[in-house]
Amino acid sequence: MKHIEKGVGLRSAPRDFIRDLNADNFSAGLVAGIFGLSAGIIHISAGTAAGLPKEFTLMWVISYLMINGMFGLLLPAWYRLPLPMANSIPGALLFASIIPIVGLNEALGATLIAGAISLIIGLAGMMSLVMKLIPMPIVMGMVAGILLKFGTNMVMPLQNAMLPAVVMILAFFLATRFLRRVPPLVVALLVGVGYMAFSGADFSGVTFSMQLPEFIMPTFTLEAFLAYGLPLALILVGMETPAGVGLVKGMGFKEVPANAITAVGGIGTMISAFFNLHSTCIAAPMTGICSGPEAGNHDKRWVAAVIVGIIFIVAAPFYGFVFSLIEAMPGYFIAIIAGLALLRVIGSAMQMTFSGKHQVGALFSFLIAVSGIQILGIGSSFWALVLGAGLSMLVEFKDFGFSRRVADESAA
Repeated sequence: MKHIEKGVGLRSAPRDFIRDLNADNFSAGLVAGIFGLSAGIIHISAGTAAGLPKEFTLMWVISYLMINGMFGLLLPAWYRLPLPMANSIPGALLFASIIPIVGLNEALGATLIAGAISLIIGLAGMMSLVMKLIPMPIVMGMVAGILLKFGTNMVMPLQNAMLPAVVMILAFFLATRFLRRVPPLVVALLVGVGYMAFSGADFSGVTFSMQLPEFIMPTFTLEAFLAYGLPLALILVGMETPAGVGLVKGMGFKEVPANAITAVGGIGTMISAFFNLHSTCIAAPMTGICSGPEAGNHDKRWVAAVIVGIIFIVAAPFYGFVFSLIEAMPGYFIAIIAGLALLRVIGSAMQMTFSGKHQVGALFSFLIAVSGIQILGIGSSFWALVLGAGLSMLVEFKDFGFSRRVADESAA
């Protein structure tokens, strides 16, 4: 445990939460929570495309919210940092595609092993080595490439839903300019809801239901581990943690507990394996929302992440109802709100990508992430880091400073 970074602790967390709660971090947490709830649609879409039963995919999402909501309460409260927890979307797509091949129990067994690998790497303090091998410009290139689609999705409604898009985007920037004490995200959110109510959105298909996660016993096979467990471990350690840590550091937080994030994600992933869930990790897009300028003062942004955890836990048993409610909303609504929330984060990520060393590796990391390519069934986020770092080592080796570091250690 000596490699796990020390935190503030939980004893005073409830009192500090009430003290630090304000309109800015509340609105950021609300938007991030809504975004996290809408991400469940990705799971359902992936499950449907893989031919999995709707009952399973719904239980998958319920477990995603409940388990990650609990860890999303503990981690940001312990460290007083904006560290919301969710699961890996690339891992989710891989999970859904592998179940028809190896079976659900076998896939969950591979999940359990992947979580154990992540836990061991975090406890061993090896994330500092991972972060040295994958420098920040390359990580931020991947982050910028992944988040760029949220920016483009924000402006795409101008093509087919110009009036609501203009109204919501304009409301955000007018609030930024003239309403200094009212979070602009809240204004855009309320204006969007008001427009939907005025335009007569159809909520007749909204239904109420309640379910809790169900226990399942994993099964271990070498085939499932090689086809899914090992790639998942690489994604969790090599992509999800660096992306989350890079985002938080990019927002001005100097100390971010990379080892603890990896270890806690490993524990969460091991628990997830018994409840139809494929992973627990830091949530990059929601981290961007919770750690960004829209969340207010630096030392109070952790509250936004805790709010995400609360929203997840409360919504989990009722996700069948939440899903039908989200389905009733126009697709542009979540796209515009998420894009506005991440606007300044995208700008910061782009700046960090192209304003320092490793420019060739960072550029290729960005381009690969934007492309959305899949190689060996693994998504572009992972390959952006691996190929970006590899190319940078080939043509920009001096930027890593390995020889300088060795010389400094020898002199010491």
